[in-house]
Amino acid sequence: MKLIIGLIIVFGAVFGGFVLSQGQLLALFQPFELLIIGGGALGAFVIANPNKVIMKVLKGVPSLLGNSKYTKAMYMDLLTLMFKIFSKSRKEGLMALESDIDEPKQSEIFKQFPKILADHHAIDFICDYLRLMVGGNMNAFELENLMDVELQTHHHEVIVPSGALQTVADGLPGFGIVAAVMGVVITMGYISEPPEVLGHHIAAALVGTFLGILLAYGFASPMAKALEFRAEEEGKFFECIKICIMSTLNGYTPQIAVEFGRKTIYSHIRPSFAELETHIKGQK
Repeated sequence: MKLIIGLIIVFGAVFGGFVLSQGQLLALFQPFELLIIGGGALGAFVIANPNKVIMKVLKGVPSLLGNSKYTKAMYMDLLTLMFKIFSKSRKEGLMALESDIDEPKQSEIFKQFPKILADHHAIDFICDYLRLMVGGNMNAFELENLMDVELQTHHHEVIVPSGALQTVADGLPGFGIVAAVMGVVITMGYISEPPEVLGHHIAAALVGTFLGILLAYGFASPMAKALEFRAEEEGKFFECIKICIMSTLNGYTPQIAVEFGRKTIYSHIRPSFAELETHIKGQK
């Protein structure tokens, strides 16, 4: 929804201002200029990126139409899940978690939190490190280093689509200039025509520069930044998981371990201590 609102504002401000300045919208309708700019940018995008990145961008941009899934409710579910897992391991021993982490979709604990269970990356991350804890062959320092390596790799993967789209945004003004130059070349063929004909072709050529800049700074670049923010939100979610696991590995009680995790959450979606306590009690 926010993406749509932003696009409406950009369209309204740019084209509305043009009309209010006595401009004719039809003069901006230059499909061939748009073909040159859009086609050139698309071709460069395909050349520059492997298929997996192209697919991630194509999936990521439509996802901006919805809100982020990393809400306060999502974090409360995560912290409650971690609390239940840690409580079970504290009461019954780490070996009691084997059935839960081997088949999380069949686990009575995980099934209470379908939104978390639907995020297979998060589930894999949780289960992998709980499995290493159950194995007991790694100390806290080694496990934390391994987590950091995996989180760095994960962050690199999720940030690549925003970088790829930003590269397109950076190139769009250049393709706008290409379209404008080609328009000027065409205009030279009409140099002997009356001023009104010549003016029409010059205006059409200048629209290329306008479209390149508008598409870059009004659309592509903001969407690239939005994808970057989504990637950072996902990284923060995994950081919360890491802190919870490390806290319990260092001997803290389940209540304190999830409190450590709560402190890592961005302040605008961080549940209060009382909210989290109430949510945990409601899940018992």
